This record gives sequence, structure tokens and C-alpha cells, in this order.
Amino acid sequence: MAQESTEQLPREVLKHLEELGQRVRIARVRRRLSTVDLARACGIGRRTLYRIENGDPGIALGTFLSVLWKLALLDSMRGVANPDTDDHGKILEAASRPQRVRAPTADNDF
Repeated sequence: MAQESTEQLPREVLKHLEELGQRVRIARVRRRLSTVDLARACGIGRRTLYRIENGDPGIALGTFLSVLWKLALLDSMRGVANPDTDDHGKILEAASRPQRVRAPTADNDF
């Protein structure tokens, strides 16, 4: 079943997942952590960590984030899907705003 969902993912998404996995592997190796040690510290199995490092799209986001947390890389996720850096979304939002704004009427209700 996981194979079917993988085939439906865009190639670009799969490429990014593989890159993220490689980054996790590099961070683990730099910290001189074995797969067993990191997996145990995150409360996951060694096989799950292996799947993360190989870019498996079936890994739960929470599991992935817990590995980043243990590697002290969780703060690097702050820029992901940040609405402040979403230039395309800002343009669409601005385009849907009304062009004219009515002047406020005086409230003369005595």
C-alpha cells in the first residue's frame, strides 16, 4: 500500500525527502551517534530511522520532527511554510482586497 502512495507523489517531493534524509544522516554522523543510539533516544526503531535517512515518504511528521529535536535541529523548521515569507500568497491576498474603500460616515445618532 505504501508503494502505491509513493508512486502518486511528485518526483520533486521525493527528491526533497531524500535530501532531508541525507541531511539527517549527516547531522547524526557529525554528532558521532549510531543509528541505534539515536533511534533509542527518539523512542523509535532503528528501521524507522533508516527509513527517515533514506527519504521514505511514509514516515509520520511527528516522528521526523522528534529526530530533528534530538539532533538540536528543530529550530531550522521555523522557516518552513512561514506565511511571512510567502510572497505568492501575499500577492494573491492583495489582489483579492477591494480596490476602493468607502470613507467612514459620521455617526450623528443623538
